[in-house]
Amino acid sequence: MSIITKSSPAPEQLTEIQRYVTQDHGTEPPFSGKLLHNRREGIYHCVVCGTALFYSDTKYDSGCGWPSFYQPVQPDAIKYLTDKAHNMQRIEIHCSGCEAHLGHVFPDGPKPTGERYCVNSASMRFTDGQSGDITAG
Repeated sequence: MSIITKSSPAPEQLTEIQRYVTQDHGTEPPFSGKLLHNRREGIYHCVVCGTALFYSDTKYDSGCGWPSFYQPVQPDAIKYLTDKAHNMQRIEIHCSGCEAHLGHVFPDGPKPTGERYCVNSASMRFTDGQSGDITAG
């Protein structure tokens, strides 16, 4: 079951980088995302449809240049696709609510899952658990 909020923008209201990442399967430059160094407690949502994706307590610093998480809010929050672009085979991740491109998942994360969900800041917005303030990536 996805958690949808009404404060998400329509796709035509996305910024250029949000649209590029979520709709065109792009990637923001490493170490440039607004949510990379966010340490507040709360929930990361899809910037397009508002589906809850990750809790802040699953975020960690992997050093890769993009926000990293070791597990989604719930297993069905993320859709997984095989990505064979750039002469590599990777697992691309999408929002299960609207199929927006989020990033990729790799098998080199910390315990308990061993997974690293490497996510573009531009594909998410963060809702602060105490103040309710929203920060778009």
